[in-house]
Amino acid sequence: MKITPQQIIAGYSQGYFPMARGRFGEIEWFVADPRTIIPLDERFHIRRSLRQTMRKLDYTVRIDSDFPAVIRACARHDEVAWHEIWLSEEMIELYIELHRLGYAHSVEVWIDDRLSGGLYGIALKGAFFGESMFSLVPSASQIALVALAQRLRERGYLLLDAQMRTPHIGYFGAIDVTPDEYQKLLTEALQVDCSFA
Repeated sequence: MKITPQQIIAGYSQGYFPMARGRFGEIEWFVADPRTIIPLDERFHIRRSLRQTMRKLDYTVRIDSDFPAVIRACARHDEVAWHEIWLSEEMIELYIELHRLGYAHSVEVWIDDRLSGGLYGIALKGAFFGESMFSLVPSASQIALVALAQRLRERGYLLLDAQMRTPHIGYFGAIDVTPDEYQKLLTEALQVDCSFA
């Protein structure tokens, strides 16, 4: 049975996130234990080398200017083995529809008028669920994450969910919380009305 965009949103609101097994595999629901979040307060950290790169690099950050290109770059269908692919064709279509409905957003880094890195995720009330990142230029995805955190802080978001820890997000002060702690943070965030656009 096909999953609907509404079911995707309902899953996030209950602490679940979807992943598929391969490019054409079935979508399944997951809960990470521990759950990794990126604090939006003073614990958010930009390391010195990234600050230097951001000062030197001539780039532009755009929001939602080419969401389909971002999610396809994140999927890496032509770069990795089938068993490493978790973002299936069905999921891509679902998230493009969620983008059309105003839930899914991309933060993009453009260099010389070329999409060079970025990320996408779901914005729901006061929570942003980060899904995936990509870089065609070193540090471009990290620049996108800095821009995302700044945007979320400016708009009063309470939760930036990274789901599972990776080396890159660890540099930003990411912390691991228990499922119970995460549910508490999620409940608080879903009581706040924020606008990502």
